[in-house]
Amino acid sequence: MKETDLTHLDFEKLADEIVSTYQGDSGINFIDVRNLPVREKIIHILDLLIEIMFPGYTGRRKITRDNVRSVVHELLVVLRRELSEQIELALRHQCRMKECPTCDCTVLAANNAGALLRCIPHIRETLKTDIQAAFDGDPAAQSFEEIVISYPYITAISIHRIAHELYRLEVPLLPRIMSECAHSRTGIDIHPGARIGRYFFIDHGTGVVIGETAVIGDYVKIYQGVTVGAISFPRDERGLIIRGQKRHPTLEDNVTVYAEATLLGNITIGKGAVIGGNVWIRESVPPGTVVMIPVPESLYKKVDRRKKSQAGADRERKPD
Repeated sequence: MKETDLTHLDFEKLADEIVSTYQGDSGINFIDVRNLPVREKIIHILDLLIEIMFPGYTGRRKITRDNVRSVVHELLVVLRRELSEQIELALRHQCRMKECPTCDCTVLAANNAGALLRCIPHIRETLKTDIQAAFDGDPAAQSFEEIVISYPYITAISIHRIAHELYRLEVPLLPRIMSECAHSRTGIDIHPGARIGRYFFIDHGTGVVIGETAVIGDYVKIYQGVTVGAISFPRDERGLIIRGQKRHPTLEDNVTVYAEATLLGNITIGKGAVIGGNVWIRESVPPGTVVMIPVPESLYKKVDRRKKSQAGADRERKPD
């Protein structure tokens, strides 16, 4: 057998070859980069924020009516410090990549961290409507507690509503890290830029994609596998993608979108419309419209089980 084990000299040569591939790369090497947020710390921050949103449900801390205020106060102090640190790293990384704004990253990071924490009461009030929408929209749900503890949708929308506030504050990197954390945990992919109204519900959830410039109204319900996406990307004269334009659908209030539907482009799904499963939509839909694919014709064929059993017996008797 040919010797395949690496010798000391092989390791030296291989290390040189690998390091040579790092030369001139930008963005995929993290060598000598001090100003970059730490993904694990951001996920830890996210878990602390979720704990404030739903006190006691993780079981990490015993919450009572007597101690809840002191626990929340303690979490806020920790979050203020750790959020500021990670936001500052993200801002300094952005300054390294782009023209630095005339500001103090430390001060701006502290201001952004404080702004997010001040949004918590508003986020919680909105999440209450999402839980209500899940309870009203799913007859299998037995309680609010069941929804919060077990529904992946609640994890996804909670993280989205936090990440969206950071996105609005123009904090780099952190919102996307948070949204991709939700994506990996739940299979629901919501860009932090998407604007989502109250009483929103995703039933089952897996495979849902909602793009950056999507706008979703109140009382909207969508099912698994739905894509609210872009159909094309406008490019400039050099062929580079033009960013910052509206390229995803708007779903007005009281819209329902059933499983595996695909909605593409800067279109509007009007108030109260119902989009059937598996449809492909590239044009706006008027309010109150029901869109569905033609019902396929089902073919039924009778099976003579006596003949089927006899054929099986014949195969068993057939010599090899």
